[in-house]
Amino acid sequence: MHGLAASLDEVRAIAAALDEQSAGARVAICPPATLIYRMAETLAGSGVAVGGQDCRAEREGAFTGCLSAEMLVDAGASMVILGHSERRAYYQETSAQVAAKTEAACRAGLEPIVCVGESAAERAAGREREVVLGQLAESLPDALAGQAFAIAYEPVWAIGSGRTPSIDEIELVHGEIRAALADRFGQTGLGAPILYGGSVSGGNAAAILAAKEVGGALVGGASLTATQFLPILRAA
Repeated sequence: MHGLAASLDEVRAIAAALDEQSAGARVAICPPATLIYRMAETLAGSGVAVGGQDCRAEREGAFTGCLSAEMLVDAGASMVILGHSERRAYYQETSAQVAAKTEAACRAGLEPIVCVGESAAERAAGREREVVLGQLAESLPDALAGQAFAIAYEPVWAIGSGRTPSIDEIELVHGEIRAALADRFGQTGLGAPILYGGSVSGGNAAAILAAKEVGGALVGGASLTATQFLPILRAA
């Protein structure tokens, strides 16, 4: 829940910098819903995609305050984040609900970014593998077969804390996610990017992005300004 109309100046600065020196990866920004349309207009022709932060599973209905995947597409989004740890924690979203939303995203033509990750208590109990692979299995519908999608591993305890797992720990979890994706979706699962999310910054991005099976980053607070975001993009 960050961003007002003035934030479009930061987006213009990011797009201008990428015009001068393109990043070595796809770039997308997922603003609050109030800015999706204006941001899509601002970024038109820049190569920077725009996404939503969540959607409802239904196409339409009496769900005051919610947005459907079709509404996101209509506003100019091409992807959507689903199952973010904050949605799971604050709104008690279940993996079954995330799967239904993911299927809705595919129905509307959005590329879903499905988030999984363990809490500090779950990691301390040695349950990170059980939690992450369980969320992964239950959050991904069969409809993803042959579709473009990404997985974001975000250890909940690292988000906004300034702490990150070691590179070895990141590689271990990403490797297990890759094996599970390949087993379930075959070639589609082998090609889906696995993003790391959790206190990514310009200072640690290069090391994280160079790690085995890390196919990108889901950036939080450091994406709010061009000054903080561009060093991450350069590291890619």
